Amino acid sequence: MSVKAFELLPAVERELLMGDKPRINIECIECCGKNIYIGTNDCFIHHFLLEEQCTAKGKLTFSAQKQLHKYLGLKKPVNELKAASALNRLIVLCDNTIMVVNMLNLEPIPSGAKIKGVVTFTMNENPVNGDPFCVEIGIISVKKRTIQIYMVFEDRVQIVKELSTPEQPSAISLDGYFLCLALTTQYIILNYNTGASQDLFPYDSEEKKPIVKRIGREEFLLAAPGGLGESVYTCICSHCVFVRAPVRWSENVIGAAVCFPYVVALDEGFVTVHSMLDQQLKQTLAFRDGHILQDFEGKMVLATTKAVYMLVPLPLERQIQDLLASHRVEEALVLAEGARRNIPKDKFQIMYRRILQQAGFIQFGQLQFLEAKEHFRKGHLDVRELISLCPLLLPATSTFTRCHPPLHEFADLNHLTQGDQEKILKCKRFLISYLNEIRSTEVANGYRDDVDTALLKLYAEANHESLLDLLVSENSCLLLDSAPWLEKHKKYFALGLLYHYNAQDDAALQLWVRIVNGELQDGTRTDLYDYVVDFLSFCSNQDLIWKYADWALKKNEKVAVQIFTRRPVDEEKAGKLNPDDVIKYLHKYSQAIILYLEHLVLERNIQKEKFHTHLAVLYLDSVLQLQSQSATPAEDLTCARAKLQNLLRQSSICRVQLLLGKIKDTGLHLECATLYGKLEEHDKALHILVHQLKDFQAAERYCLWTSEDRDSSYRQRLFHMLLAVYMDPAISSDAFRVLRLVPESWSIQLLGPFLSGAMRESMHSKRMTQIALGLARSENLIHKYEKLKCKGGPVLLSEKKGCQLCHNTFSEPEFVCYPNGIPVHTHCAAKRNRESPSKRHFTNTSNHT
Repeated sequence: MSVKAFELLPAVERELLMGDKPRINIECIECCGKNIYIGTNDCFIHHFLLEEQCTAKGKLTFSAQKQLHKYLGLKKPVNELKAASALNRLIVLCDNTIMVVNMLNLEPIPSGAKIKGVVTFTMNENPVNGDPFCVEIGIISVKKRTIQIYMVFEDRVQIVKELSTPEQPSAISLDGYFLCLALTTQYIILNYNTGASQDLFPYDSEEKKPIVKRIGREEFLLAAPGGLGESVYTCICSHCVFVRAPVRWSENVIGAAVCFPYVVALDEGFVTVHSMLDQQLKQTLAFRDGHILQDFEGKMVLATTKAVYMLVPLPLERQIQDLLASHRVEEALVLAEGARRNIPKDKFQIMYRRILQQAGFIQFGQLQFLEAKEHFRKGHLDVRELISLCPLLLPATSTFTRCHPPLHEFADLNHLTQGDQEKILKCKRFLISYLNEIRSTEVANGYRDDVDTALLKLYAEANHESLLDLLVSENSCLLLDSAPWLEKHKKYFALGLLYHYNAQDDAALQLWVRIVNGELQDGTRTDLYDYVVDFLSFCSNQDLIWKYADWALKKNEKVAVQIFTRRPVDEEKAGKLNPDDVIKYLHKYSQAIILYLEHLVLERNIQKEKFHTHLAVLYLDSVLQLQSQSATPAEDLTCARAKLQNLLRQSSICRVQLLLGKIKDTGLHLECATLYGKLEEHDKALHILVHQLKDFQAAERYCLWTSEDRDSSYRQRLFHMLLAVYMDPAISSDAFRVLRLVPESWSIQLLGPFLSGAMRESMHSKRMTQIALGLARSENLIHKYEKLKCKGGPVLLSEKKGCQLCHNTFSEPEFVCYPNGIPVHTHCAAKRNRESPSKRHFTNTSNHT
C-alpha cells in the first residue's frame, strides 16, 4: 500500500547549470555538506552552494548559488567525483585518469599526483589504516581482471595493493578490507588483506547493468536476477550472509540508493520506493530521463542530463501519522519499529509510546479489543484517556485533560459507535475488563481514585457481579462521587458497603435496615437480615450494637442473639461488653436470653453460679409452661426436660435448694431426684426413682452418674442403698452384706443365681490364694539352696600367689574370689566386668573378700 515517503524538489535548474548550451549533459554529481559538485560531458566541474529554505507555509525549497566552474582540459566527460572533506580535496575520474583537485578553487594539487588506467573507483567509508588525513580508494584498472587499492593523501597518492580477479570486474564497492565486485557473470566478496574470496550468486552484467553499493557497515546492496523478467535487490554482509529479504523492482533499474527504511530505485520513467521492513512498494514518483541516483550523507540526489533534484524524505513521524490516519496500523508500527536505529533512544521511546496509544484507539474504534489492549499496555496509556470516552465516569474532582495533540478523533463512545447501543455495550465491557486488569498495576499509579471510581460506575450501570468484590476489597472509590451514582442505579446494599469502607457504619446500617424493612428495593442479597446480624456481631462500636440490636431481636430472637454470642472473647476481657449487661438487656426477650445463657454456660463453660442458676430457672419455667398447655406436643416437652436434666447433672454450682423449692410438687420427679443427688441425699433420690417413678433403669443410671469420678467404695455404697429398695445380684460383690439385707421370706429358688455366682467367686478367690502361697514357699526354698551353695572353705592367699587376670602378686589383703576358688585383684575383676559383662566365664557372681 502506498505512503508518501519522499518529495521531489528541484535543486539546480537547467538555466543555472548550462545557460544556453543545449549540448551540455550532467555526467556525475558529488555532495559535501552544502557544496554540490557537478561533472559534465564537456570536461567541466561546476561548484554550487545549496541552501535549504522553509517557506511561511512550512514547505521546504532549495536555492543553488554557483560558486565557480573549472575546465579540466581533457575534452572528455567527467565520469566520477568523490569528496574527501578531511583533506579538502575532490577526487576526479576523467579520461580513465584519477586526479586530485582543491575543493574550494578546483585547482589540481601542486604535485600533480594522478592515477592512470582507471575504469571506475570507489571510496572506502570504513577505512582500515587509521590515518585521518588520507582516504582509501579501490579502483578497477584498465588492466584485465585487476583491482588496485590506493591511499590518497593531501598532496600524493600511494598504491597499497593489487589483486587479480577470476573475471573482468564492472562494478566495485569497498568496506574495510572487503571488496564487493560485480564480475562478468557473478558477484563476489573479496578480502584484499587475505586474498580470500567468496562467490555470491550469478549475474549477467552484459545483459543488465550491475548495481553494487555500500549501504552500511559491512553491508552491500546488490541488483540480482529475478524471475519473470524482473530484478530484485538484496542486502548482503561482508561475511556473505543475506541480511534482509529481497525486494522486487522493475527490470530496467539505472541506479539505487538506501534511505532507511527505504530502498529507492531509478528506472527510465519512475522513481520507486520499497520498504526494507516489509519489502512492499510504498511510493512511485514519475521522473523522466533520469540517469543518476545517489545518496550523500542522508541526502538523496536525482539528476537528468540537464538538471539536479533533491529527493527529500518526509519525517518518519509524519509518515507514521499518515499511515495511522489511513488506519494502516500494522504498517505504521512496522515503520516505527524500523526507525528505532535512526532516532535517539529517549526520543524514540516517547514517539513510539504515542504511536502505540494511537494504534490502540484505532483498533478500539474497530472493536478489535485484544489488539487495542496490547497496544495500550505497551504504550503505557494514561487509562483516563480511555475512561474519558464515557461521559461522567471520571470523578468531578479529577484534574485530567485529554492529551494534545489528541490521540484519537472520538468525542465519546456515542460518537465512536455512531449511536449503536450494542457496540457501546461491547466497548464498556472491554473497559470494565481493562480497568479491572490494570487497577492494581503501575499503569494506575497516581490516579487510582479515578480508575476505581470509574470502575464502580461501570459495574453499577451494568449490574455487574464484581461490584461487591470491588467494595469489600481495598479500593480508592471516591465516596462523594460514587454514592449518588449507586443511588441512581438503586444499588443500596453496595452503597452501604461503600459507607462501611469509608468508616461510616451507621449510614451503612441505616440503609440496610431500610432494605430489610422494605422501604428500599434492592434484591442484591436475599439474606440481608442475616448479613446485618453478622455485621453487628463483629462491630466494635458498642453504640451501634445497642442501637440496632433491639431492631434485630424483634425480627428474629434466635438469629439476632448471635450479635452477642459470636463476639470475640477478648472484648469481654477488655470490658467492652459485659455479660451481665447483655443479660439485663435481653431480659425481655425470652428466647434470646436462654440462647445467650446457653452460650455462656454450655459453650464457653463460664463457672459463675448466677449464670447456671438463671439458666436452670429459665429451663424450669419453660418446662412448667409447656406442662400447663394441654396442646403441647410430647416431643417439645421431652426436649425441654432433657435440657433441664442435662444442666442439672452437669452443673456443680447451681443453687440446688432454690431449684428444689421450685421443682417440688410439680411432678418433675426425675429432676427432683437429680437435685437430691446434688445434696448427697441419695436415699430420697432412689426412693423417688424406684417407688414413685418405678423406673429401675433410671435408678441404676443414677447410681452410675452420681458415682462417676468417685472411688469404688462410694459406688458400692450407692448400690447397697439401691439394694435396700430392690435386689439385683449382678451389681454388688459383697455377698454377705447382701444376704443380710435380703428379706427372709425370699425363696432359695429366687436367690439361686446370686448364690451360685457368689460361691464360684469365693472358691476361685480361695484357690488363687492357695496357689500364690505355694509359689511363695517354693521361691523361698530356692533362695535358701543358693545361699548354701555359696558357702565354702577358707581361701589361702600369700605374697607368692598371683592374680589370674594380670599375673601380678598380691600386695594388699584385698581380693575377689570366684566360685571356682581363683583369687584376682579387686580392680582386675571390676575392669573385666566392665569390658565384657556378657562374656563372663563364671556362672556364679558371688565372691569373698
